Parts: sequence; structure tokens; C-alpha cells
Amino acid sequence: KMNRADPPAKGAPQAVQVFGRKKTATAVAHCKRGVGLLKINGRPVEQMEPEILRYKLQEPLLLLGKEKFAGVDIRVRVRGGGHVAQIYAIRQAISKSLVAYYQKYVDEASKKEIKDLLIAYDRSLLVADPRRCEPKKFGGP
Repeated sequence: KMNRADPPAKGAPQAVQVFGRKKTATAVAHCKRGVGLLKINGRPVEQMEPEILRYKLQEPLLLLGKEKFAGVDIRVRVRGGGHVAQIYAIRQAISKSLVAYYQKYVDEASKKEIKDLLIAYDRSLLVADPRRCEPKKFGGP
């Protein structure tokens, strides 16, 4: 039986899985040690539509700098919601996965530094927006 505090076995990959949500869109980011890959549903960020919102996706990268992402591969699966909600879910998943990865496999200080930077810029990068659509009411004039 493996204890939670034990370091992973030699063969075990260093990886974390984290989700991001916006409205009904859910993005699951799988972050592991690698070479700086960032794929969304198997496609690179450069191919993401709508083009205007591509910068929204790259915000975590631009804020923290490429060197923070150089040692990790992030693969994101996203489903549900519309185009915009999916973009917001993806960027949240990317940010949260990097923070979780740094907390688990790197040191607490660099994790805190990343977290503070992201929160200072935009809280929705780490904290989910709880708003949901309300069901329609019957009746009326």
C-alpha cells in the first residue's frame, strides 16, 4: 500500500490533471514533465478559433514567460459550452495545472510566485466563475 506522502516510484510519470470550468464548458489539462508542448484537443494553440480570443489563451504563457512552461507538456481536452466559454475554461485549466505541477514536483516558493502573478492579473485564471444560466420561468404577460 502506497502512502500519499511517498515520492512517486521511479517509473511513475510526473503528471497532474486539473480542470477548468466556465458556464458549461469543461477543460481538463494533463500537465507532465516535458519540452514545452501545449496542445488543445490535439491541436497547437496557433490553430485555435476564434482568432481574436487566441491572446486570451496565451495570457498564462505571456504573463509567466516561456521558461516556466519549458519543462512541462500540457495537453488539454475540452468539451461543452460555446467558443468563448471553452477558451476561458482552457486558460483556467492551463493556469491551474501549472500551479498544481509546481506545487507537487517543484518548490512551494516558485508555485506561490506563479499563483500571485496570475491572481494579480486576473482572478478567473485560477478561480472558477460560479455563474450559471437560470432556467426559464413559465407564465408572464
